[in-house]
Amino acid sequence: MFRPRVIPVLLLKDNILVKSKNFKDYRYIGDPINAVKVFNDLKADELVFLDIEASKDNRTISKDLVTLVGEEANMPFAVGGGIRTLKDIQEIISRGAEKVILSSYAIENPDFIRNASDDFGSSTIVVCMDVKKKFFGKNVVWTINGSRSSSYSPVDFAKLAEEKGAGEIIIQSISKDGAMTGYDLELTKDISTSVTIPVVALGGAGKLKDLVDGYKVGFANALAAGSMFVFQGPKKGVLINYLEKSELSSIK
Repeated sequence: MFRPRVIPVLLLKDNILVKSKNFKDYRYIGDPINAVKVFNDLKADELVFLDIEASKDNRTISKDLVTLVGEEANMPFAVGGGIRTLKDIQEIISRGAEKVILSSYAIENPDFIRNASDDFGSSTIVVCMDVKKKFFGKNVVWTINGSRSSSYSPVDFAKLAEEKGAGEIIIQSISKDGAMTGYDLELTKDISTSVTIPVVALGGAGKLKDLVDGYKVGFANALAAGSMFVFQGPKKGVLINYLEKSELSSIK
């Protein structure tokens, strides 16, 4: 029976791993390549690396780091952060990444999704939407690591991203980030039932039940998490971890 992918998401700040809460309060986690080695041993389905300051700094995720990850990782991995040109995508794919993740620039210029999809295929192009409510209480899509609001609702932009050729959408709840209290299931379901391409839930997972709910209630095609796979215990000690085979098999 089909089992959704379960994906650790690793945040990069100055080429080291950090973990955030509500897109702030960053905590040092460790070296990204050491984390890849551990996830190799734990047989993770897939990895995602996001450079959280690349767009703000007008640069891309470090391509040298992508090379190092590509040399070490035994599983498929995707990377995002400041990608704005087809040349950026070509270089990142040539260094071992299976997918690239577009976010801020794709929201500023949705036609770039089409250009990228036409050149590299939709299966290579993932769009990540960071979502939180504005003061009037409606969810909108944000850019530049959650610092700038757009005019798009999550559903409207998800539909546009699919129309432009995205092969997958990551939907990230900023208010749930780092909370470990479960996904925003309503948001996840709204997106998942509005598009036909795979939707990845991100933001809020803290235990196995949250992943099960993201799949069964939120209808996500894949389940991603950060804190759940880098913290352990009530005091949140740093420990890279992943689900056991029996736990993975229960998400179906």
